[in-house]
Amino acid sequence: MQLDFTRIAPAEAYRWLASTVTPRPIAWVSSRAADGSCNLAPFSFFQVISDEPPTLLVNVSTRDDGSLKDTLRNVRETGELVIQLVSAEQAAAMNASAAVLPHGVSEFAHCNIPSQPGVRVNVPRVAGVAVAFECQVAEIQPYPRETPNCHLVFARILLAHIADEVLVDGGRHVDPARLDLIGRLGGSNYCTTRDRFAMVRP
Repeated sequence: MQLDFTRIAPAEAYRWLASTVTPRPIAWVSSRAADGSCNLAPFSFFQVISDEPPTLLVNVSTRDDGSLKDTLRNVRETGELVIQLVSAEQAAAMNASAAVLPHGVSEFAHCNIPSQPGVRVNVPRVAGVAVAFECQVAEIQPYPRETPNCHLVFARILLAHIADEVLVDGGRHVDPARLDLIGRLGGSNYCTTRDRFAMVRP
């Protein structure tokens, strides 16, 4: 089978990409608008892209009607965000926070997700997550530039919160079994990181 991505519709391209480029880590992004209202939303087009400077990339698509999602509006206004990683224990809460709510309605309150204040940014983070990155927006790029349907948010990491419970070797390493993250597959499917194997690089 061959797919000519220059000839298929965007929705069809998304379906094939989302079901083949897997598993994808999930960025559970909290942000705050200039008026003080908070937002929490998951994104699976997400990855670490640089260690110097330490930077994460989140793809925030526009809505079907062309309007901007609250996450993008907020990070444009304040330049700050927190990116949490999602464990299997928090999968249901993450999924609930994906609901489309009116602008200004907090997913933290609507979904009863506990939060705690940021340290380096004025954005709350999800209480109880194993890993949370407090970030400053480095750059926001519309893509594609001619007719953008998404925005690439480059988030420079200022501070990381890593739960002591997932650390081993005197706090020098993360135990992936304790981290117990989930990944995004195609459709409504997810996976866990419980099964794994090791290989020595040549």
